[in-house]
Amino acid sequence: MVTEVYLNDSPISITKYEEKSVNNLIQISVEFLVTSDDYHDITTLLYKNTFHVKIPERNITFHGVINNYSTSLTNLYKENQVSTFSLQIIEQLK
Repeated sequence: MVTEVYLNDSPISITKYEEKSVNNLIQISVEFLVTSDDYHDITTLLYKNTFHVKIPERNITFHGVINNYSTSLTNLYKENQVSTFSLQIIEQLK
């Protein structure tokens, strides 16, 4: 089971991982928990929208773009909040 992905060399511990091929391009869907303390750093990273994706446990690397994104909470500025982030990234050819 995949437990970690890297987006632009930033490690993210994940709780769910799915991978499939869409028109011969890699598409991954992941879920991960984000705390109030990590919210700013994670959202700043995700606003970049395009990433160098690395999945060491699958020996996969590719350049990708966010295809879909959602959160279970929208206000993580309150202390001690935890949200589940769902993120789908699809490979982007150079």
